[in-house]
Amino acid sequence: MGFGQGAGFLLQGIRLWRTRTRLMALGIVPAVIAMILLTAAFIGLVLVLDDLIAWATPFANDWADAARSTFRTVVFIGVLAGAVMLSIVTFTGLTLAVGDPFYEKIWKQVEISLGGEIPERGVGWIRGALDGLVLVAMGLATAVIVFVIGLLPVIGAIIGATLGLIVSGRLLAGELVSRPLEARGMDRAARADLMRQHRGAMLGFGVCVQACFLVPFGGILVMPAAVAGATYLARQALESQPS
Repeated sequence: MGFGQGAGFLLQGIRLWRTRTRLMALGIVPAVIAMILLTAAFIGLVLVLDDLIAWATPFANDWADAARSTFRTVVFIGVLAGAVMLSIVTFTGLTLAVGDPFYEKIWKQVEISLGGEIPERGVGWIRGALDGLVLVAMGLATAVIVFVIGLLPVIGAIIGATLGLIVSGRLLAGELVSRPLEARGMDRAARADLMRQHRGAMLGFGVCVQACFLVPFGGILVMPAAVAGATYLARQALESQPS
């Protein structure tokens, strides 16, 4: 499976909005809660960021006005880029943590529609919450990397944002796809091995999900579709395994 096929799994999930509207609407509830919390935190960061940067960079106070303004603007952009990447990954982690019962209904219906062996239950709320926190921690590390790269002159912000999109997209895909695999009793090593065999599809799926999350309110509508799409991807990966 390649990049394009991975993106196609997200499209399959999005199509469920037309055929299973009520089911997909369940996934909006935890997404809205997570979005409200993160939007408030992001607005708060923007309001205090200028003062925070001035406090954190006292060595620039004696620079010429143009140099100081340029430097702090670059830092501002770098912090915002990192914050955006962190908020997207955090959004997924929080949404999965609080919405596991909702999303279990979605992936189970996808499993039923595909037939074959169907897990009786998901990973559970506690395990889902712990996995969500791990995803947030990895998102924080990604945000720090994006911030540091963003400090590079001229191209830093572009490279940082692109790298952040790819890395965080891969993290999102790994977390989403791991749910239906773990429900089948696959341990971390087995899941990682299976996903390595389908790197292109994982990247295509994750980057497309991440890109949708960058659109205002996109995360709210796409999150249920991403859960469904991850189930399609997981089933295809499992069925492609040699018997």
